[in-house]
Amino acid sequence: MEEQYAESATTIAMAGQAEEEEAERDPESNSLHQPLLLKRNLTLSSSPLAMVGAKVSHIESLDYEINENDLFKHDWRSRSRTQVLQYVFLKWTLAFLVGLLTGIIATLINLAVENIAGYKLLAVVDYIDKKRYLMGFAYFAGANFVLTFVASVLCVFFAPTAAGPGIPEIKAYLNGVDTPNMFGATTLIVKIVGSIGAVAAGLDLGKEGPLVHIGSCIASLLGQGGPDDYRIKWRWLRYFNNDRDRRDLITCGSSSGVCAAFRSPVGGVLFALEEVATWWRSALLWRTFFSTAVVVVVLRSFMEYCKSSDCGLFGRGGLIMFDVSGVSVSYHVVDLIPIAVIGVIGGLLGSLYNHVLHKVLRLYSLINERGKLHKLLLSLSVSLFTSICLYGLPFLAKCKPCNPSQEESCPTTGGTGNFKQFNCPKGYYNDLATLLLTTNDDAVRNIFSINTPTEFNISSLIIFFVLYCILGLITFGIAVPSGLFLPIILMGSAYGRLLGIAMGRYAYIDQGLYAVLGAASLMAGSMRMTVSLCVIFLELTNNLLLLPITMLVLLIAKSVGDCFNPSIYEIILELKGLPFLDAHPEPWMRNITVGELADVKPPVVTLRGIEKVGRIVEVLKNTTHNGFPVVDEGVVPPRTALPIGATELHGLVLRTHLLLVLKKKYFMSERRRTEEAEVREKFTWIDLAERWGKIEDVAVTKDEMEMYVDLHPLTNTTPYTVVESLSVAKALLLFRQVGLRHMIILPKYQAAGVSPVVGILTRQDLRAHNILSVFPHLANSKGSKKGN
Repeated sequence: MEEQYAESATTIAMAGQAEEEEAERDPESNSLHQPLLLKRNLTLSSSPLAMVGAKVSHIESLDYEINENDLFKHDWRSRSRTQVLQYVFLKWTLAFLVGLLTGIIATLINLAVENIAGYKLLAVVDYIDKKRYLMGFAYFAGANFVLTFVASVLCVFFAPTAAGPGIPEIKAYLNGVDTPNMFGATTLIVKIVGSIGAVAAGLDLGKEGPLVHIGSCIASLLGQGGPDDYRIKWRWLRYFNNDRDRRDLITCGSSSGVCAAFRSPVGGVLFALEEVATWWRSALLWRTFFSTAVVVVVLRSFMEYCKSSDCGLFGRGGLIMFDVSGVSVSYHVVDLIPIAVIGVIGGLLGSLYNHVLHKVLRLYSLINERGKLHKLLLSLSVSLFTSICLYGLPFLAKCKPCNPSQEESCPTTGGTGNFKQFNCPKGYYNDLATLLLTTNDDAVRNIFSINTPTEFNISSLIIFFVLYCILGLITFGIAVPSGLFLPIILMGSAYGRLLGIAMGRYAYIDQGLYAVLGAASLMAGSMRMTVSLCVIFLELTNNLLLLPITMLVLLIAKSVGDCFNPSIYEIILELKGLPFLDAHPEPWMRNITVGELADVKPPVVTLRGIEKVGRIVEVLKNTTHNGFPVVDEGVVPPRTALPIGATELHGLVLRTHLLLVLKKKYFMSERRRTEEAEVREKFTWIDLAERWGKIEDVAVTKDEMEMYVDLHPLTNTTPYTVVESLSVAKALLLFRQVGLRHMIILPKYQAAGVSPVVGILTRQDLRAHNILSVFPHLANSKGSKKGN
């Protein structure tokens, strides 16, 4: 999946080496008043590089904080009620469009997958019926090879960011990390076409993760008015040309994607709340729910249309549906034992799966480093191996006689069905072919089927489980759009059904329901989600009676999995090197202050309120900082009689606003404060929302270098500040919850000659392994393990 996992692995290894160094004494005994500077061995530094898609990119943070400068305040005061209502109306309109387009594209993907895979399988079955097994395999493997080739070529050569599920990058974006090219038009197109090819090729992956990414791409493109090169310049769209509103739209898109995958509107909202979103509020809850409701209406409309029209092999829409609303689900106290066992197994297997997948992804990084051709060959090799297993393994299964009492036709020779004839004589079926020689959605429906206690042999279920464990590990990470939901569902349902068979007559729960619980447990054990998964499975089964036992399984599986390693998405975030800030600070972070972090950073670069152009150009060329404190000297504080001027922290000015000043030549020949009307003639609040490129693109003459700029109107006068004695743990919580990009550190003591700014913290400074690289003794603190 990633071309350069090794880049971030090097950074992580540095932290690991730091952790191994011995401490002279336990830092737990160190108070906040005793500095740890004598223990440091490096300066606090961080790498701005991370993997986005399949390439290493320069990573920056997003500006979620409201920049309260003079222009913003004037615009806020001057907005009429009509403009405010227009802004709110546009928010709901975009939420509607996100749901509408996501639902339409999801339907088209399902329509294409069901027809491509369906006609492919019908042709293979035709060869098998004629006993032309080698021709059947050649056709099956060749079709899968071509479909995988198309999906992989698109991802390798046109949109590397379309490879993988995209959910870790979305999590990082909503956490405040800018992920370049992640939501572009090319990425969206490749994600759609690549998902169709990869899923139709029979690879062990799902379209659920890619649908989340597709919904987010649609939301981002709508919010910015289209692709970068063909952006619509309507004035009302520029209301949303800021990181805060784009964050809300992408949250709506991610929830719409989950809803489109499972037809689960409430589950989609809760998935966004529990798994991907860092910042949440009630207004956003309503809009995401509105978007998912639109998705459900679109899906239902298309499904009703296809029932009365010719949609080919669309069937039930290619959606995982398991409606047991008409089934009486009863369970007794004795059933709690196998239910608890399923939860424990799900937690153990989920954590083991995460651990092994971590190793596989590191191995794939070594292969992918060799170039694009190796990435393509890896994808095609996995496709060929998958085709061999799916076609060859059913020959190992014994034919089973059809049960005359079954309502469903037996055997079936093509299309959907629980009893595939494959190579068996008339009146017999091949249970392993029922699970393998079909689409992934049909495989889920077959293994979830109820009132079929003798349909599957234990040996077939074991083969199915082992095979999909192997395929799930080697498929995720190749250069195609892929999702984790469906592989984990297939693995979990296999051991769930096996446990149902083992319980035999001692169980009051149907084997199909055991399969559902097994799938839920493995998803909770790997992804560590509970509430959203519970609602998704509840909406899939459409039976409230399953709610208590599903909740129990999910809680047990997550608790067991948390004892061993993080969730799979957190592991991928770490491998990519994305600076994601976790919700729970490490316990040792309470033993170090932000002032001590500032001391091991390079000195803070400040600007004056009225600054020389040459000084601004010099600062922009020689630093990569995105924010600079604006400090005025000789200021007489109001309501005081002090004759001596004080030093004032006026606020924080952003790099992009300094570039805007240079590009618009907002210069003065004399050193003076500008009037508010002068500033409004030159700039608008819309200009401040744009990103203005690089300093290398700005031309400044020698004479202009000696001129002045008044930075006061562009300075955010209300930045978030903390005292240098604040613990890093509290600073991390504040930084994450508010969605900051910069946090200014103020001195604890104010006196003449003391700078009003001690330093600035960014998200890279608050990452645990960066801090441990400077203060390795902290890793050996008592109780340094983070609790849940």
